Amino acid sequence: MPTVRRKLIALFGTGALLGAAALQFLTSAPTAAASVTLVTSSVTASNGQVVTATNHLVQDTPAIAAAKQKFIERALSGQDPATKHLVGSDGSIRHEYLVVWAGDGNALDNSTATLPETPLDLDTKGVPDWVRDNSAAPDFLAVIDVTRGSPTYGHVVNTVTTGPFVGNEPHHMQYMWHKGDRIYTGSLFTDMTYVFDVTKLPLIEITGVNLPTDTPCGSVPDAYVTLKDGTAYGTYMGGANLPGPCSYTNGEVRVSNGFGGSPGSLVRVGPQGQTLSEVPAALTRPEGPCNSYPELPTPTCANPHGIQAREDLNRLITADYAEPRNIILDPVTAPDPYIFRDTVRIWDITNRNNAKVISVSHMPDGPRNPRDPMHNEPRGVMEVGVTHQPKHKGAFASSSCGGVIYYTPDITAKQPVWREVWDVTASTLHHAPQYRGDGGCSGASWVQVSLDDNYLFHIVIGAGPGSPLPRSTEDKQVYVLDIRKLLKAGTDTTCSIDNYDEVVRGGAEPDCPTLSDTFRVEDNSSGGPHWGAMDNFALGSDGLYHETTNVKRIAFANSFVARTTVDGNHDLCLLNFSKGKLSLDRSFVDEYEGTPCVKFDRTSWPHGAFGDAKPHAMVFAVPDEYVR
Repeated sequence: MPTVRRKLIALFGTGALLGAAALQFLTSAPTAAASVTLVTSSVTASNGQVVTATNHLVQDTPAIAAAKQKFIERALSGQDPATKHLVGSDGSIRHEYLVVWAGDGNALDNSTATLPETPLDLDTKGVPDWVRDNSAAPDFLAVIDVTRGSPTYGHVVNTVTTGPFVGNEPHHMQYMWHKGDRIYTGSLFTDMTYVFDVTKLPLIEITGVNLPTDTPCGSVPDAYVTLKDGTAYGTYMGGANLPGPCSYTNGEVRVSNGFGGSPGSLVRVGPQGQTLSEVPAALTRPEGPCNSYPELPTPTCANPHGIQAREDLNRLITADYAEPRNIILDPVTAPDPYIFRDTVRIWDITNRNNAKVISVSHMPDGPRNPRDPMHNEPRGVMEVGVTHQPKHKGAFASSSCGGVIYYTPDITAKQPVWREVWDVTASTLHHAPQYRGDGGCSGASWVQVSLDDNYLFHIVIGAGPGSPLPRSTEDKQVYVLDIRKLLKAGTDTTCSIDNYDEVVRGGAEPDCPTLSDTFRVEDNSSGGPHWGAMDNFALGSDGLYHETTNVKRIAFANSFVARTTVDGNHDLCLLNFSKGKLSLDRSFVDEYEGTPCVKFDRTSWPHGAFGDAKPHAMVFAVPDEYVR
């Protein structure tokens, strides 16, 4: 048997040699702390380009190996009842991981606002040093051990670099991972979707890639939701690759103003990265005050960002955020407020390859009267969250610039009724009574309903560009609402934030959500937390992980898009969640700093000394052999 094959089997078992992607090589390279084993997989894209994913699996140092052995012995002997189910009879530790889609810090992080202040320091070829030094580093998936009690809890155990494309600006993936799912990840700047197989974690293989030419009618991929058949829907927030008419896979035609513009599309992607369908997000009729630059003959707010699905109801819901290129190209000059969209779309997905928009709802204005119309409550609807239990049909939407939560009790209704049910001002005042803002441009983002439908989690970046507020940590937070009374009301809900007292105290109606807890994020950078993930797994007495509706922790990362001048400190943290309360997991510490949260601003990674990185999205995942 060849040496390389023997090494692979010793490390990962015979299953590591199977799969659609071809494993190309394995070698070891020393680092300052541990050796790293390389395993590369590859796929051929639709244009013949070979795209690779290279694992940099960290091998145990003698100290870590000894700690693991002691951990295993204590678990098997019954000395540590809290961890006895983590170790199998064969002595294997049954790990759970956090898979994080991260971008290398590079020249593209310089916005148009900061370029004039950036030192040139030209080299002999006239190339600025920040371009020369930071333009070729790879983006990557970081695999972090999140197994409570594990000797490597909080350690980065693998980084999976993608190539040959760099500067992808890794953005979102799906919101949750389920056994059998591929992981779908989007790249804002390169207009690509990467697809990965994580069944053999911490090893990851690439199984597909979707190129810009595979989605001619949409660009700037944002987020994904996976279906039970292994495929995924992705929101492509920007317009067609080229301005003018574009024909979708269902034969419909819309006129676009080009890449990064409007309208966006909904793409169904297969597990090998293939486009199964690309359908229009825009209606054929004007959709209201929806400005675009350049203007379109038929105004549309169709720039889908957040996405959620209820397959049991044959419904999909997306939130329109903004015409993306105008936010990135000129983040300093306050854009037209109507560039920030106020619409939510509900789709019929009975025919999975021909999803149809069945309603476009403009979120209602609220009682605040901000100085800047861009900060009005409905501006920039970024994210949506659906209920999960069959008895409920409701959904929530979060406006990023507006800083409020909307709710509709029935996404199957022909004309869904949306009401404002919470203003971020109220949760901010809970932990910062001195707060004098009005929630405007708070950067409200990730919003998800707990899997038992009892709570709503919400993340807030903090005041962004154009905000009248001084930059501070007052409104940077993760908070949770108790929504049980709201959902119990069914379609008879009366909750509505319609006066300023309700803005600062919460809704007065008896079915309104109530603040369960808020966690203030200490981040003194230009941004704060943007994205999160719920841990949907629990270890059973059988030593296997099972999906659970009892969410006991969530992850979040302090990172946005640096080029917009809004970015966090690049920490990735875990919050414990129990009886409606949030607390920082202080045992989840950086392996080098020894302080809570994993620091993505560091000198070196398993794949090399490439410096700071930006963690954007993440999911909890478990190797197939350890999850039922």
